[in-house]
Amino acid sequence: MEVKAAMTERSFNLVMPLAHKATDRRITDTYGSSREASGAVPRLRNRPGDVDSMMDTAGPGIRTSTTVTRTTTTRTTSFALAPSADWNGRTAFSFVELVEAYFDCRRTKRNSTSALQFELNLEHNLRHLFDELSEGSYTPGRSKCFVITRPKPREVWAAEFRDRIVHHLLYNKIGPRFERSFIADSCACIKGRGTLYAARRLEAKVRSITQNWSRPAFYLKCDLANFFVSIDKHVLRELLFAKIREPFLRSLTELVLMHDPRDDFVYLGDPRMMDRVPPHKRLMEQPAHLGLPIGNLSSQFFANVYLDTLDQRAKHVLGARHYIRYVDDFVLLHESPQWLNAAHDDIEAFLPRRLGARLNPTKTILQPVSRGIDFVGQVIHPWVRTTRRRTVNVGERRLAQMDATDVHAAANSYLGLLRQATSSRVDRAHLAKIIRYRGHAVDFGLTKAYLRPTNA
Repeated sequence: MEVKAAMTERSFNLVMPLAHKATDRRITDTYGSSREASGAVPRLRNRPGDVDSMMDTAGPGIRTSTTVTRTTTTRTTSFALAPSADWNGRTAFSFVELVEAYFDCRRTKRNSTSALQFELNLEHNLRHLFDELSEGSYTPGRSKCFVITRPKPREVWAAEFRDRIVHHLLYNKIGPRFERSFIADSCACIKGRGTLYAARRLEAKVRSITQNWSRPAFYLKCDLANFFVSIDKHVLRELLFAKIREPFLRSLTELVLMHDPRDDFVYLGDPRMMDRVPPHKRLMEQPAHLGLPIGNLSSQFFANVYLDTLDQRAKHVLGARHYIRYVDDFVLLHESPQWLNAAHDDIEAFLPRRLGARLNPTKTILQPVSRGIDFVGQVIHPWVRTTRRRTVNVGERRLAQMDATDVHAAANSYLGLLRQATSSRVDRAHLAKIIRYRGHAVDFGLTKAYLRPTNA
């Protein structure tokens, strides 16, 4: 990072990050004298050509609508951070931490329209966001709503890019203190604990309880009904505030948590797609105190905090030695099916009483582990892990039908997914035949597809 100082103007080159210590030192040296003299950093004024990230950036094909049930997208209420005598936002976080949150946010959104618009005038937009957070005037912007159809129809809510930066800033500040207390068997949305981690850990637990498949054992697999849209925000706020003492972080956490994206949003795509989402799975149909928007980092993190209560119950009250959870799917292992039935009854009574959640009876399974455990897209059989059959079939069908320009990226994605299973050679061979038929080459190990050569 390069920082230049002048008498009346400051500019930053934030295209490439530097080491934390060097970044902090340079910014401190540049701002030190002015902060000591005035006690505050002057705000930059808007200049011609500046990008206001709060503007409506809807382009062609974007419908400004709230779905069929709502008639306006004008926000009727706002919730802003209120300055107080015992809180100074500038001491709660630094500009360097906001820049780090920006780089975290753009890692997977670099080529999105909102990220490019924000970066057109990066210095001004970051400085303006920093001032809003520090002064307590920050309010979330307009969200985008759309419907996805794979693996099943569901609505997704995407926050503005500047709001995503705030989510990363909040997560970087409070995430570690919560994750330190999470059990090792809590997976999803935690660095190093993805689907492969969950599959390997469950396989290790099965081998442990069956003594390398030499003894019988049983598993109980459960799923929470309509999980994200049924989360009680008041209960979640209580769980969050138990470990957040700083006034600024408390206010920012409450702002992000209690913000209702339905007050101001744009709907992308055909509004009739919303009809494919069952009403009980729509955030649009829930009361204001229920539901988190699927699609934001904050929602994923809050969901882990919410269900950590279930993890602690399973490990320390029920005494489950072999337990693992991935988002709202969890598995318990035991030698006795009677013990698993008792554990199921305890959890079924505990969830509504403490969290206001409930189990999905149609997805509750109690079987011997020898039949195989379907978890996080893989099936754990004796001695092998295989990819779920439905996933392989969908991959083969999509590769055979998709546009030629998309085959290379999709082929490598599916090959990489199948490689996570310990027994996938046959599945990758079937996939490779389709890839070669579409004109691409595949290496001898069936691990990578290469671009189709172009005619000279």
